[in-house]
Amino acid sequence: MDPKLFMQDAAALQPLLQTVRRDLHMHPELGFDMAYTKPYLKAELEKMGYEVREMGKAGLVVEVGPKDGKMVLLRGDMDALPLDEEVDVEYKSQNPGKMHACGHDMHATMVLGAAKLLKDKEAELKGRVRLEFQPAEEIFQGSSDMIAAGLLEGVDAAMMIHCAPGVDVPKGLALVAHGPLSMASCEQYHITVKGKGGHGSTPHLAIDPITAAAHIHLALQEINSRELNANDFGVFTTCHFQAGKTSNVIPETAEMWGTIRTTDPTEQIGNYIKERMKAIVEGVGASLRCEASVEFFDYCPCMQVDMELAKKAYGYSQEIIGPLAQDFNTPPQNSSEDFAFVSREVPTVEIFLATGGPKEGCSYPVHNPKSKFDDSVLAEGAALYAWFAVRYLEEHS
Repeated sequence: MDPKLFMQDAAALQPLLQTVRRDLHMHPELGFDMAYTKPYLKAELEKMGYEVREMGKAGLVVEVGPKDGKMVLLRGDMDALPLDEEVDVEYKSQNPGKMHACGHDMHATMVLGAAKLLKDKEAELKGRVRLEFQPAEEIFQGSSDMIAAGLLEGVDAAMMIHCAPGVDVPKGLALVAHGPLSMASCEQYHITVKGKGGHGSTPHLAIDPITAAAHIHLALQEINSRELNANDFGVFTTCHFQAGKTSNVIPETAEMWGTIRTTDPTEQIGNYIKERMKAIVEGVGASLRCEASVEFFDYCPCMQVDMELAKKAYGYSQEIIGPLAQDFNTPPQNSSEDFAFVSREVPTVEIFLATGGPKEGCSYPVHNPKSKFDDSVLAEGAALYAWFAVRYLEEHS
């Protein structure tokens, strides 16, 4: 296939892709709750002539190309974040407390565009392409759920794109991660501190869990500064602290939620952090007359990149978008991605796509209520997805 003609076909899809993306952006949904998103995408795929297969709790899968030969998996995630959007656009979220602040509406739309491009070229494909629409990435449950339902059966290679707004680089820049790790592992934690409630005027008759929780929070910082090797990456961040409901009542409990992240695929650093967190939480809580505990959940491993596949993907990307494709050989990103579960099973590559910086009015990174994505790059993203599949299958036919 001619990459220039292929890119022209992709560019012709831009108006459709922009319409789809903005519709999805207006109707963000969380976790496995895809009541609007899943039927919407299913209908669009059926218009293209696909037989859509539901997979797992809320996922969708379609396939294109001959059944013999190699198979490539392309992933687009669909879920949003629990944020109130603060971006003033005409397609602003219509669902209070929910926002596509990580670009999953962009990802799903680009894979939809890839589905159209590949369907139109089906007779020329040298193998099979499986296109995945995945829920629950933000809670690190979607990939595992779909893998358990058979997502990776027959898959030889996998590829995903992650949007990157708020970076002062040319929009449309595609950074091909050049492993062996591209993103950190992540595990969530929940700390509960139980005291004894009482009147705010008589703290001596109560056992204040807020004070104990504050001491625990500060004591935990010593793990990083005094216990971990300075050359090791291990970070835990409390992002949600909740206690009490009014100004004159000492509550019974205080709670904290956060995440642990490391770039250690052996998990030794993460396990050490968890052991020390447990000891500090329980010990500091007890010293202040409280019962304190910590639980860990929603684990996601490090995102691994296959070095040979990354070299191939870099070359394919240069063919389709020229100098906008660059080799991204840097230390792993601190953020996490649940496609990491796929990367442990099959050769995987990840591409970061610049979706606007300050010049385009996109000054904030992902996971911010002011996050904004320049959707003029949707056709380019669709082409990157589809061309990767085309070229991989050609070289492995």
